[in-house]
Amino acid sequence: MEGPAKLLRIYTDEAAYFGDHKLFAVIATRARDFKVAGVTIMKAMIGFGRTAHVHRVHVLESDQSVLIEIVDSEARLRAFVEQLADLPDIGLATLEAVEIVAVGVNAATSQTTNDRDASGTHDHQKRPPPT
Repeated sequence: MEGPAKLLRIYTDEAAYFGDHKLFAVIATRARDFKVAGVTIMKAMIGFGRTAHVHRVHVLESDQSVLIEIVDSEARLRAFVEQLADLPDIGLATLEAVEIVAVGVNAATSQTTNDRDASGTHDHQKRPPPT
């Protein structure tokens, strides 16, 4: 995917559940099953929304704000949002224009996580031993 695209941002919190599963995990699974172009989930240090309840890390529990970013075409993202209608407590969802200028590395050097060596680096990241 290159060129114009859309970025869907979904704001929720770590304490939100759908059944026995964390809401952000349910959304990520549905996005993968829907075959969107890409998903990233991030925890915020502190956040609040319309209720002004401050979400943050606590000693005994965590209700940090969670930001889910999903990239794809506008039509696909709008169709995906419709698939989330049964999920309560999603929070704010926004859609904005983005331009994809690069996607990963070229296919000849692309490796998966399973291709990492014991030190956690990819072969193309290895440095020569010190002399």
